[in-house]
Amino acid sequence: MSQDYDFAQTQVPEQNRKGFWAMFVIMLGFTFFSASMWTGQQMGVGLPLGKFVSAVLLSNIILGVYTSLLALMASETGLSVHLLARNSFGVKGSWLPSFLLGFTQVGWFGVGVAMFAFPVQKWLAAKGINCPIWIPVLLSGIAFTSSAYFGIKALAIISIVAVPAIAIGGGFSALKVFCDNQGAWNTLCNYAPEASVAITLPTAVAMGVGSFISGGTCTPDFVRFANNKKTAISTTAIAFFIGNSLMFIFGAVGGMFYKTNDISEVMVIQGLLVPGIIVLGLNIWTTNDNALYTSGLGLANITGLPKKYMVLFNGALGTVFAVWLYNNFCGWLSMLNTTLPPIGAVLMADYFFFKRGKYLAKEEISSSVVNVKAIISWAVGVAVANFIKFGLTAINGMIVAVVVYTLLTKLCSCKCGCCKAEK
Repeated sequence: MSQDYDFAQTQVPEQNRKGFWAMFVIMLGFTFFSASMWTGQQMGVGLPLGKFVSAVLLSNIILGVYTSLLALMASETGLSVHLLARNSFGVKGSWLPSFLLGFTQVGWFGVGVAMFAFPVQKWLAAKGINCPIWIPVLLSGIAFTSSAYFGIKALAIISIVAVPAIAIGGGFSALKVFCDNQGAWNTLCNYAPEASVAITLPTAVAMGVGSFISGGTCTPDFVRFANNKKTAISTTAIAFFIGNSLMFIFGAVGGMFYKTNDISEVMVIQGLLVPGIIVLGLNIWTTNDNALYTSGLGLANITGLPKKYMVLFNGALGTVFAVWLYNNFCGWLSMLNTTLPPIGAVLMADYFFFKRGKYLAKEEISSSVVNVKAIISWAVGVAVANFIKFGLTAINGMIVAVVVYTLLTKLCSCKCGCCKAEK
């Protein structure tokens, strides 16, 4: 049997761990997420400059703390988020977070495929080439799936190419805005949003956090390869801060000066057609292969089948339904952004408050138990996030999930059997 170099069902051995730069480019590529530019546009046109900067900083601090705690867990255990869930939710209980995370990431994969395919189709049409949408969908789906299939090494290679290209292309485009528009800096500094699009600072922070907190829950799937805790935490925190900030800024600049939230469209408007297509493709690729990778790990946890076959299945599924997902999936985002963070909250509560240093790999967990306390805590957190509308809804759900799990665990006598990791 060939060795599983992605360790879908086991801990990552010390000899397979990676250093700072390898982990940094992977995590930075993960945070270069085109959909975050949608949020950046709304924040940019809805806030004056000072509040926009504050919203970006606050939302990234919250995301950085959340993902860094998950990174710490992953580096100490060498386990993916799905194997971490086996220890807190129980073996069969972990199927719930694996399904939710996997479903979300397949959905985003399909959205990303379509986000790339439609501009390519328009570009070809401008060249006089009538190309059916299924052709760029199929080709991009195959390309994005291939790097996820080959695993963490391929993710690193794609990110090494894509990260500097995106940063340079986007940075040059943002600089060109100020070169092409006289008085752009004064416009930016004195910008006052119209009443119809104005938002409050708390709303903007909630949007910034919600834009990537669902994806951030999958952080352990990548940083479990970090060679130590310092590497895991620093690469995660820095990548989320830099990556998210750049995406928000690119979206805000495009929204304010070009009425679009996509840096590739801005580059096309600026006469940078081919670079715009390349930047778009690389931007989506770095997120899509990561999304497909973690969805493959989730399905492997449920089925017990090799991750690479689950990646092929999920890639085919996301590609076939790409256009439909693009037209319909984004409507589910508010629900997903309140459904997934309580999973991470339960993992952290269980790990840091009760079982730190006692987490096991899949093959060492002998029972098929469902930890009812974890399921209840997650459900209460989701309910609070969806129905209590003050403050930051995702954070509300996470705090409540932690409190409920802690109380249930302390109050439970552990004689009922629902709490035990083994029968």
